[in-house]
Amino acid sequence: MTKRHGYALLSAIVALIVGLSAAIYVGAGADDGSIGTAALGKNGAPHNPAAPASTGVWVGAWSASPAGAEPGTETEGLAGRSVRNVVHASVGGTSARITLSNLYGQSALTITHASIAVAVASDRAAASAESMRRLTFGGNTTVVIPAGHQVLSDMVRILVPQGGDVLVTTYSPTASGPVTYHPRARQISYVADGDLTEDTSGAPYTEQTPYWRYLTALDVLSNDADGTLVAFGDSLTDGVTSTPGANHRWPDVFSQRLRTALRSGHEVPRYSVVNEGISGNQVLASGRGRPADNQSGLDRFSRDVLSRTNVKVVVIDLGVNDILRNRRLADPDKVVAGLRTLVGEAHAHGIRVIGATLMPFQGHRGYSAAREEVREEINAEIRSGRVYDTVVDFDKVLRDPYNPRRLRSDYDSGDHLHPSDRGYERMADAVDLTSLKGSPSAQL
Repeated sequence: MTKRHGYALLSAIVALIVGLSAAIYVGAGADDGSIGTAALGKNGAPHNPAAPASTGVWVGAWSASPAGAEPGTETEGLAGRSVRNVVHASVGGTSARITLSNLYGQSALTITHASIAVAVASDRAAASAESMRRLTFGGNTTVVIPAGHQVLSDMVRILVPQGGDVLVTTYSPTASGPVTYHPRARQISYVADGDLTEDTSGAPYTEQTPYWRYLTALDVLSNDADGTLVAFGDSLTDGVTSTPGANHRWPDVFSQRLRTALRSGHEVPRYSVVNEGISGNQVLASGRGRPADNQSGLDRFSRDVLSRTNVKVVVIDLGVNDILRNRRLADPDKVVAGLRTLVGEAHAHGIRVIGATLMPFQGHRGYSAAREEVREEINAEIRSGRVYDTVVDFDKVLRDPYNPRRLRSDYDSGDHLHPSDRGYERMADAVDLTSLKGSPSAQL
């Protein structure tokens, strides 16, 4: 049988399944932060009649913003293949649910099989057999996600360890490209031919990938956290120069620091930490395409912050790319106005905002004296206290004390823009844990 005829046969089979699953299709929500009703039961509770009642609070354990359409997947997508995403849980829980996105798809994405399990070890495709769980959507194992939409799974009982790796695997039998992905994961995930969604050995997962595909969030029902902190930013939050597989992005290090403080008895908020950084992200401008690749901070804030689970605090570190990626000199007043818009939206949802100063980049190919002046003007306004509820001064703690226009050498990855692992650790240490407390400011 030719590959073409094989796909035709699979398409016919799935067409029957899709017809039986029409209600799921209707329930998928637009990928603007809204979640469809397919995965929810009465009073908005997750639908899973087999799961007994459990105590705890729903919080985000991991997230990644959809950043674009994966090159090379425009026609077939990943038809006939199992995609095993490896993600790191910032907090543990007794139940879990996931969000899948087809934001950049041009046709419906049909998932006929999805699973979640705890990895047996870091950087491995093998799963703990006793933790393997099949995922459902509105009580069905098949879900159809229209182009531009996302869907929330039913909750499933699984013991997710804090700081452990979780494997989320999806299988789609039919062409559905292009694939919605997050390109700079700094984490190796895996792909296998055929439906091997519930394989626990990991042996068939011979293809490695540096991307996260379709998966944009993992929530857990946790007794260890009361809310979620979102790190919202660009490559400096995405952690593009951190060691792959080591979870050395600054939000990862900060999460561990917060857990250590709690175990030591310090009176600090019990928050999980999720990362919504996109490399190259700007406050004001989006990329090309419909929907736009790398949507601006203003355009994606609702989905990536306001609609995340139980968010209490957001840390915003944006603005450097507005300076570096514009042919014309960026207007500092417009960048700051954009930041203030984000703060206003967060405050309207009761979310406290911590804002970061912009770190230096002399020595980077985009540096100029005029751009440095724009950075300093933005930082002066941020430090004035008129933009954010409180400020974390990343610029001050990472700059070279002998040349404040440059990163300190041991904090520099080598490109004079992104930090080294030690630099990311210094960023995490710079956030005052007491600044997480308190309500949003009434006025700024």
